[in-house]
Amino acid sequence: MSSKYKVRDQEKIYFVTFAVVNWIPALSRPEYKEIFLESLRYCQANKGLEVYAWVIMDNHIHLIIGKNGEEKIEDIVRDIKKFTSVHICRAIESNNQESRREWMLWMFERAGKKSGKHKKYMFWQEDYHPIELTNAEITQQKINYIHQNPVKEGIVYEDHHYVYSSAINYQDQKGKLDVLLAC
Repeated sequence: MSSKYKVRDQEKIYFVTFAVVNWIPALSRPEYKEIFLESLRYCQANKGLEVYAWVIMDNHIHLIIGKNGEEKIEDIVRDIKKFTSVHICRAIESNNQESRREWMLWMFERAGKKSGKHKKYMFWQEDYHPIELTNAEITQQKINYIHQNPVKEGIVYEDHHYVYSSAINYQDQKGKLDVLLAC
């Protein structure tokens, strides 16, 4: 990972992005998105993960995160990526209704062989480019960017209508994941 993209201060919050290898739209099904949310909830309850904003798109995820415990942010991110990679690939393998199953698994297996670090499949691209959010203005820009992703993709007209996002939380309503409001 480039030295430009590192968690330098564990007490700060960071904008991070996880992208599926080759930008494959592997997260298009709700059951795969729910696996990711399950991992975030676990890390919130057990690892001190703080989530300020999030969105799950078909081929990538944006988060604004911090921590309130002993675990390092990069260790929490590693655990999220590892858990979700294994469990989403298993869900794809076992989903007989998944019309793209063979193609996606072949692509993940191919990426895993190229990386040399993965036993079977590589689901996520290796980097996640943590960007430290140094002030309220930058934080608000990133929150807006995250929440506008589904709007820009034409999925919804208003950001808070997309259920796989924290935009609803910023409308003073409960979403699928508890968040700490950043601004």
